Amino acid sequence: MPIVDHAIYVQGKRIPTPDDFRQTLEIMHAEDGVCWMGLYRPTPDEIHEVAEEFDLHELAVEDTLESHQRAKMDQYGEHTFVVLRPARYLDDVEKVEFGELHVYVGPDFVITVRQAEVPELSPVRHRMEEEVDLLTMGPPAILYAILDQVVDEYEPVADGLEKDIEEIEAELFTGNAHVSRRIYELFREVVEFQRATAPLERVVSLLRRRITGEASDSNPFLEFRERDFLRSTTTSGPVSEAETREHERIIELDRHYRDVHDHIMRINERVVQMKSLLTNALSLSSTLSSQSSAEAGVEQNEQMKKISSWAAILFAPSLIGSIYGMNFNHMPELQWVAGYPLALSLMFVLSFGLWAIFKHNKWL
Repeated sequence: MPIVDHAIYVQGKRIPTPDDFRQTLEIMHAEDGVCWMGLYRPTPDEIHEVAEEFDLHELAVEDTLESHQRAKMDQYGEHTFVVLRPARYLDDVEKVEFGELHVYVGPDFVITVRQAEVPELSPVRHRMEEEVDLLTMGPPAILYAILDQVVDEYEPVADGLEKDIEEIEAELFTGNAHVSRRIYELFREVVEFQRATAPLERVVSLLRRRITGEASDSNPFLEFRERDFLRSTTTSGPVSEAETREHERIIELDRHYRDVHDHIMRINERVVQMKSLLTNALSLSSTLSSQSSAEAGVEQNEQMKKISSWAAILFAPSLIGSIYGMNFNHMPELQWVAGYPLALSLMFVLSFGLWAIFKHNKWL
């Protein structure tokens, strides 16, 4: 099975874990720990095997098998299913590469299924293992760390897209014929980026509600003792020190999610601004293209005027010459002494007259 890494955490600390994931489950239940398993491009049979062991919902499994899902969050009883669309900016080709990450979150496990190279979750795991206090908060804390990594990686993508837009704005007035196509391609990338980022604002908001207990009692993000504490805060009963610590943990975790929420809001604002800039750029490019075509049409008309004028000027002597070049026997002018100079004079007068007329009308 393509397991990138899997581990069991007890009280926020990693304990020795066997390679076989079934044995991992046995240890997880025996130690009352949390399992974090990462899969990379598993086969359908492997996904079904994991789904059976962790009792994952069939609809969530179906989404993973089909892939190409939009960013979203679905709730199936005690399990939460989150789809993320990570992204990274490829500076050498000025393109955005999108991935797909599925996260299954249960009361005592987190399973990630990656369908692409991005995001690299090893740094997330290492960072979390160094923050024991955060990791003791369980699966919701792990999901936060994954969300934080994905959203952080959106920042350089937004920077790269904004740089591309600045380059396009500089090329708009250069007459580059390919700028319109580049604007359209970049607009499609921004739209795809927005599809990845926009849904996360609602996803994180829902997760915050679940963490703070604003959802129903079936909320899998809260342990029973945490829900009991939330109930006790509305009563006059005493609150124990343990319950107070649990409440502080919930507040601290909510702060982390709030930070992710603020970050994704800023990213979404930048994406909306980028779409607006590209829409204006595309409109301006279309206007400049129409203006250029109109100017080309005017220039073409001017050239046609000149060509037509010279054609008319040359037509007059050509007509006279062709008439007297027919060599009929009975043409009186051929026997006339003044016929030749008169024909030349007539050619000159007509040509000069036409030239003067066209010059006066500014055709020449």
